[in-house]
Amino acid sequence: MCARAPPASPRVPAAIIVGVLASLVLCFAAHSTIATSEHSCWTGRQTSSSAFNPPNMHSSLLESKNGSECVKKMKMTEASQYKAAFKLFDADIFTENKIVEIVKGATELNIPIFRANWKAVASVNGGLHDPSVLVFNPEWGGKENKHHGKFEYPSEHGVKRPENEEDIAYMTVLELGQLIRSKQITSMELTEIFLKRLKRYNPVLEAVVTYTEELAYKQAKKADELLASGEYLGPLHGIPYGLKDIIAVPGYKTTWGSKTFKEQQFDTEAWVYKRLKAAGAVLVAKLVTGSLAYDDIWFGGRTRNPWNIEEFTTGSSAGPAACTSAGLVPFAIGSETAGSMTYPAARCGVTAIRPTFGTVGRTGVMSISESLDKLGPFCRSAKDCAVILDIIRGKDPDDLSSREIPLKDPFSVDITKLTVGYLDDAEMEVVHVLASKGVNMVPYELNYTVERVQGILNFTMDVDMLAHFDEWQRDGKDDEYEAQDQWPVELRRARMVPAVDYIQAQRARGKLVKEIREGFTVDAFIGNVTDWEKVCMGNLVGLPVMVVPTGLTNIWQPHSDDTNRRTSVTTGIYAPPSRDHIALALTMAYQSVTDHHKQRPPIDDLGPGDSIPNPPLVEIPARRFYL
Repeated sequence: MCARAPPASPRVPAAIIVGVLASLVLCFAAHSTIATSEHSCWTGRQTSSSAFNPPNMHSSLLESKNGSECVKKMKMTEASQYKAAFKLFDADIFTENKIVEIVKGATELNIPIFRANWKAVASVNGGLHDPSVLVFNPEWGGKENKHHGKFEYPSEHGVKRPENEEDIAYMTVLELGQLIRSKQITSMELTEIFLKRLKRYNPVLEAVVTYTEELAYKQAKKADELLASGEYLGPLHGIPYGLKDIIAVPGYKTTWGSKTFKEQQFDTEAWVYKRLKAAGAVLVAKLVTGSLAYDDIWFGGRTRNPWNIEEFTTGSSAGPAACTSAGLVPFAIGSETAGSMTYPAARCGVTAIRPTFGTVGRTGVMSISESLDKLGPFCRSAKDCAVILDIIRGKDPDDLSSREIPLKDPFSVDITKLTVGYLDDAEMEVVHVLASKGVNMVPYELNYTVERVQGILNFTMDVDMLAHFDEWQRDGKDDEYEAQDQWPVELRRARMVPAVDYIQAQRARGKLVKEIREGFTVDAFIGNVTDWEKVCMGNLVGLPVMVVPTGLTNIWQPHSDDTNRRTSVTTGIYAPPSRDHIALALTMAYQSVTDHHKQRPPIDDLGPGDSIPNPPLVEIPARRFYL
């Protein structure tokens, strides 16, 4: 890292206009009311505010001595109403004459521009089109680092097909890939196994939005045919998986988890889906996202934690986390803006990586914030995370934030040359294991002076989100939202963020990036992965983090003394931007001598009134239908 390199400079997206619009509309409302009263005073009669023309009225008033005197009488009322509006933005700093000037200028100039911009780019929800040209780059180096090639995946020699389908379901991607490559199992067989499991357990977990079996069997059939002809596409050849349902796939609904959008379809192939399809992977299901990617509540219910089905997953990548944990898919792709991967991965006890911002292209994916959104995999192991990340990373030509992240091969990292810090809230078993593997472990503290990091994230996320769902709010669709204390409240509040204060938040974010960079004196650090301050800091700075299962504890207030339900214990391994390979290598080293990531949740341990239908309630069509 170049000591003289400038800090990353987060830029302000076009969404900043939202705050200004809210501010000026309020002021204009006050202006219209008062000016109408002035007109009434001047003419001696009431006038409808809808017929009021501010510029002409002020012109007439100025030409009339009586009108001028009447205006003076209205000054106190005018000042109090205007200042009340400006106080909402901490901007009651102007004299009465200046406020009148501001309102007149906003009425004549600003508001028409706002409306023209809205018509040009904001009449379609979701942020799939017309992204901001202002881009956040988390890179710390002063120069663009050299791009490294693909990873060298380890071989899984000697893998034998288990007799039990459940044992097959809990195998890693690399193990399943070896079974397919050695022709001990076909992709068609694997696809049927996972579709059966999805349909068997989904009535309890509420983790699937759409089964894509027709597409899955077609893709599986193609994978088997390619292999029979001698063409092997790599470790994902014929491997089933799931996608969070904010990722577009032609021919299937992309609901964003919301009743408002539950019938929508796109012809677009999301960039990440294209990458996986090209690698030979088989899509078996669109998995639950919390409504508009907020938490675990969606139009079909609320997704449960396989380790304790009386608990919910938390986080909007609810379906990917729950389905991977329960052995319903070998891996799944989720997303994070602020905790949507880390929280459900930790709750459900699965290994996952939130990669460096910009690693994976987001074309065809619902957008919350163009400077915060990231895609990443939920897997059985860190090895699988490395494989999936290697396949889906790269420059997406239609995503201005995506880059060729210069990741080194995590399978070749010499961890004995690393210095790794551990925070007070780190899981000490990880510290001890890595120390025994030759890693230099040192106590470490995160030090930065920037205050209200959580507020910076909220300003950024909420204003950006409102820019992408402006029409949704204006049309009153927020009244239909599944959880009224979530996006509806936050996005209404976002209307009240002035542009200047959004920019100040991004400047504070830049200062945070600089301070974290200067204080990052280790190669990586270990700490709590669900601490909200760290979640906000890590996402604002663009840090990659591994979610690492480290054990299980008894649940609180178990329904019986002999329950198998457990609470998953996890920690996070954080690395600097573009050093995802270090976090991956450390996690692989830890998992090479522990088995916490291999534990299977007691999904059959049901609560009162729960049942798992066998056979599944949803019939699985015969495979020949797709031949």
